[in-house]
Amino acid sequence: MTGWDEGRLHSTVLVSPRRERRRDRRTRQSAAKSLLSVDREARKAAAKARADELTAERRATVVLPRAGEPGPAALRTSGRLRLRRHQDTSATLAGAYPFLAEGGLGSDGVFVGQDLYSGSSFVYDPWVLYSRGLITAPNLVLAGIVGAGKSALAKSLYTRSIPFGRRVYVPGDPKGEHTAVAEAVGGKAIALGHGMANRLNPLDEGLRPSGLDDAQWTAQVTARRRDLVGALAETVLERRLTPLEHTAIDVALGDVVRASPTPVLPMVVDRLLSPDPTTDTDGRLAEDGRLVAHALRRLVAGDLAGLFDGPSTVRFDPTLPMVSLDLSRVTENATLISVLMTCASAWMESALLDPSGGQRWVVYDEAWRLMSHPALLRRMDAHWRLARHYGIANMLIFHKLSDLDNVGDQGSAMRALASSLLANAETRVVYRQESDQLGSTATALGLTGTEQSLLPTLGTGQGLWRIKDRSFVVQHQLHPAELELFDTSARASGAR
Repeated sequence: MTGWDEGRLHSTVLVSPRRERRRDRRTRQSAAKSLLSVDREARKAAAKARADELTAERRATVVLPRAGEPGPAALRTSGRLRLRRHQDTSATLAGAYPFLAEGGLGSDGVFVGQDLYSGSSFVYDPWVLYSRGLITAPNLVLAGIVGAGKSALAKSLYTRSIPFGRRVYVPGDPKGEHTAVAEAVGGKAIALGHGMANRLNPLDEGLRPSGLDDAQWTAQVTARRRDLVGALAETVLERRLTPLEHTAIDVALGDVVRASPTPVLPMVVDRLLSPDPTTDTDGRLAEDGRLVAHALRRLVAGDLAGLFDGPSTVRFDPTLPMVSLDLSRVTENATLISVLMTCASAWMESALLDPSGGQRWVVYDEAWRLMSHPALLRRMDAHWRLARHYGIANMLIFHKLSDLDNVGDQGSAMRALASSLLANAETRVVYRQESDQLGSTATALGLTGTEQSLLPTLGTGQGLWRIKDRSFVVQHQLHPAELELFDTSARASGAR
């Protein structure tokens, strides 16, 4: 083989395989492009089919007009619903909007004012609510700062109750606020003070309730007199009586009642200082009752002389629509006022504890004075527990609930007793309170956080009414004649 042939053969051997690989590569690339093109077209076809299906579905769907359907079918529209304004009673609206509208207390009772949440009239009557089972006791607690309108509300509540056959008793009026009201409604205000002709004998038998025989009546009068003398002695001594002192009082009272048809406190003091030898068998009664005698002597020969040391010069008439004892002429002294209110309430007690006496308001103004003395607090508690039996609605009036801090020490029996009085009053009316009083007020009356936050924002005559578990914010409304008669702030400012 020649060299040229060898070279040609060598060239053929080296070049031919490379050309074959390039051709195969191009064939593979062409096949790949073809497969990609087929896949792409298949995806396009599938996407187009889905789009056509959605378009067909949209075209087949019936859509409401943007402005809604006309005619009777308009209520099916998602657009704005236009209805004419509608008014109805709160009882009906409470069914449609149970979380917004309060059903109210009904229309039976005394008109107070306007419910600021529902806009309806607010009517309140403790005896009606008790008969309907909405409350379990007809007692009421009223608190508010000076000038908030609480006194006008108290007077409005009891005077508007008089036409319904209720009577009003004010056992002690330290500021004389209820005197003009008593005279205006045809009642009587008995003013007590040094140099005045009026005198009350707290040991009077009082009016005898119907249905009691002689033995029952004697036992009731004896118990009332014993409790009264003991309460007066404890108030002046500022401590509980010992068993020996109780015995001395019982013996002295028994001797005085047997000796005189009209017992008076000076006779009791004399018997305590000089017991009857026939009853003082061991000769120790004078020593046992010496401190009690000197405490009671203050009522007959001390700063209370002339008020309760003789037979009564006025008669208690239970048929009057209102009776008030005006103590405004007595020197301002907490113990003195408390003793006066104790004697005055005892004088009224026989009428209060008459089951056939009808429904009556008993108003304790400046209630903190009474509650700061243990003996008086216990008497009030006894009256409150019997309120339902005797048809009595007690009303306690405070300036602020922190006054209860003066009632014994924290955790003491006195504080517990004062708290029980509040617990037995399921109607709590709170007028405006200062910010520093909110915590104590909410704690004493069991207010919620929302109710507590309302108190500083209340205006004049606006009160938070908490009746058992229900709450109302009420604007008290007064007739111009009532405003002139009741509103002490207006008189003080010379607005009359």
